[in-house]
Amino acid sequence: MREALNSAREQGLDLVEVAPGASPPVCKILDYGKHQYLQMKKQREARKGQKVVEIKEVRLRPKTGDYHIAFKMKRARRFLAEGMKVKVRIQFRGREITYPEIAMQQLKDVAAELADVAEVEQRPNMDGRSMLMVMAPKKGIAEAAEEPKASNTGKAKATGDGAAGRGTNAPKAAKVPKVAKIATEAEEPTNATDATDATESGEGVDAVEVTEVADAAEVAEAVQTSETSEANEG
Repeated sequence: MREALNSAREQGLDLVEVAPGASPPVCKILDYGKHQYLQMKKQREARKGQKVVEIKEVRLRPKTGDYHIAFKMKRARRFLAEGMKVKVRIQFRGREITYPEIAMQQLKDVAAELADVAEVEQRPNMDGRSMLMVMAPKKGIAEAAEEPKASNTGKAKATGDGAAGRGTNAPKAAKVPKVAKIATEAEEPTNATDATDATESGEGVDAVEVTEVADAAEVAEAVQTSETSEANEG
């Protein structure tokens, strides 16, 4: 052991025990940081390869009517068709727990109803104040449910890549300048109505005022002339 430690120090590495359960224990001279990184990488890859199965639960009671049982079975069938497992739980209330045979018969009826798409993975057993049974989709049903998910994932990726390509390569439309057009329209009227409006808005006011002033001067001159003639006669 001492020789191994000295050899590790000389190489600037660590002496790591990789198999403590072996007899004798196995040690290696290596870089401990790199060893940890590789172990974590292996764990991540192992988790990626794991298949995660979602579990749904359907709850019934010993007094549940046929209509509600049929509705629950329809939901359970849909879950199984999507590749999920289904827990069927019979919940007891009060003294109902003293009649477990009723719940057992209900679970058997459920298993028979879903036998074409599922199989019993866990047989009915007591779980606190309830009786539980687990059903899993049959092999062909589960594989058929996984194929659409994979195809949808591929389509979504292709759509995203296409949208990214269109966004990168598509040229931007040039903006048309509108200032010059607006200025031209403001400078000259477009029709006779605009010209009439301009006249009414004040452009002919000066001419009217000049005419009124001229008329007033003539009246004043006529009055002065009449007064002068009357004075001469007197």
